[in-house]
Amino acid sequence: MKKLTLIILALITVISCKDDDPNVVDIDNTPKFGALDIDFINKVGTELLVLNTESYDNQSNENYTVSELKYIISNIVLIKENGDEFIYPVADSYFLINEEVSSSKQISLSNIDVGEYTKIKFGVGVDQSNYPLNGVANFIPTAEEQGMLWSWSAGYKFVKFEGSFTPQGGTASDFLLHIGSHGEVLDNYKEITLDISNTITIEDQVTSNLSIDTDVSKIFDSTNTHSLQQKSDVQVDPINAPILAENISTMFTINTSN
Repeated sequence: MKKLTLIILALITVISCKDDDPNVVDIDNTPKFGALDIDFINKVGTELLVLNTESYDNQSNENYTVSELKYIISNIVLIKENGDEFIYPVADSYFLINEEVSSSKQISLSNIDVGEYTKIKFGVGVDQSNYPLNGVANFIPTAEEQGMLWSWSAGYKFVKFEGSFTPQGGTASDFLLHIGSHGEVLDNYKEITLDISNTITIEDQVTSNLSIDTDVSKIFDSTNTHSLQQKSDVQVDPINAPILAENISTMFTINTSN
């Protein structure tokens, strides 16, 4: 009888620990996975970005309107407090965010190891190991269809940001900022790591949510200041493209309001 009591107590302890720890597997050692939806909320400062009709001011006293915003998110990694990483499969980890297409602004990730994650890491663009077209065959048609490839150089446009602007006391002009890498000489791929202050808990067969704000005003004004009056067309540009890429790397923050 005493032996049976000990066995029952042991089973209760195992079940209790299993309920408390989201990282454990089932008794039959079956791995447990959850899902994560990541919403990218494009903004100008604290305002939601509105294409074509709303105008905004930058620190160079230029009033601008945005007609197109697209950018590539890649190489997503979730990080636990102890430093353990869940690396999302690279072949499936390339996404195109397009302000005109609402559905594109939500990235859905599946088969994520259960557990609590305190950081998220991702790239903007395509890293050198997969540049220009290696290892991302599934993404190439999407990039080409959405105008995110330079056909003449087989390179990706990591960020496509277009519109019109009016300098103070001047006349309206168009601007075109296409930031990407060009071979091994000009590498504008950026990796961003964000702290998740509230922690994301991935549970078995449950979809969790995370929101990331993208403040496009930082393309002009952040680590560097970029005046459209001085340079309104930036594409294959060894001087201005790296400056803008550095600014772009600062425009993402975790939205804590949800």
